[in-house]
Amino acid sequence: MDAGRSGSPDCRSFPGRRLFAAFFLCSIPPLASAEPFIGQFELKNLESKPGLIEFQSQNAWSWRQPARRFVNGPDGLELDENSVVRQRHALEVEFGFTRAVKMRVGVEFEKERLEEPGSLDESNDFDSLELSEVGAEIIAVLAPREGDGMGFGLVAEIEGPVDGEEPTNLVLGPIFEYQRGRWFAAVIPMVIYAFGGEAEEGERVDTKWDFAYAAQLTYTFNETWSLALEGYGTIERLGNTGHPSESARIFGDFDQHRLGPVLYYSRPLGGSRARAATRSSSLSSDEAEEGATLTIGIGLLEGLNGNTPDHTLKLSIEVDF
Repeated sequence: MDAGRSGSPDCRSFPGRRLFAAFFLCSIPPLASAEPFIGQFELKNLESKPGLIEFQSQNAWSWRQPARRFVNGPDGLELDENSVVRQRHALEVEFGFTRAVKMRVGVEFEKERLEEPGSLDESNDFDSLELSEVGAEIIAVLAPREGDGMGFGLVAEIEGPVDGEEPTNLVLGPIFEYQRGRWFAAVIPMVIYAFGGEAEEGERVDTKWDFAYAAQLTYTFNETWSLALEGYGTIERLGNTGHPSESARIFGDFDQHRLGPVLYYSRPLGGSRARAATRSSSLSSDEAEEGATLTIGIGLLEGLNGNTPDHTLKLSIEVDF
């Protein structure tokens, strides 16, 4: 049976489909978790100062998902290990310690594709929404950006599964920001090291390296409205790193790429004039007056290849003090 984006041969036309489905659960081996790393669809920034507190809610809904591939392998039926999530919600809080160091902690809820479906008819179904990960990150601001000009920093993040079955991900990368008048640009290239978790019987844990990126180009209309073009992507398995499972050896890597517009709305919640969203502000920290700020972003990210859902709705809600 050949693997394909459309799920290979449609099981509904498979001869003896009922008999085949009856033996499905017995023939499929336990699934490994060597999925490509897909981060939250948000940009880290270089704003930090003592006493900074920011609450974040990062949300995403995807539809028109890539159909699951399957093939009858030597150890039974093998399913692909692409990262397919219908719904994701992250709740985080960020603390600023100094102008050069800040930290974030959070939890993530996901509605993922079933790892071990009971039949081929269920191979593209999704599990219930549940707590999937906890994480923490630290950002070091090495070259602050004050208004126009370039800023530079580093981010280190660790994300671990709550069930201990999936791998833990260590994320490392630089943060680049550039502001000129109403235009703002940011790019964050990252490497991700996956380690730990459980492997299939007879397999080794897939300690691989992935590459991921987040990029943004923003035009600020005023202190309230800004429009961004954002891109997010993952290139799975750099070089020959890790120990691919049988499924990964059959189906190969699953790179994902998204691009689309995001509209941001910012308004003060307290103080005479709250600072505009950092991603598009041309004010320096000293020029902006203190006060809580609510920033809401909503946009549509389009999948750029067959491994990526066709559409992803992004909704971010941030309150900073």
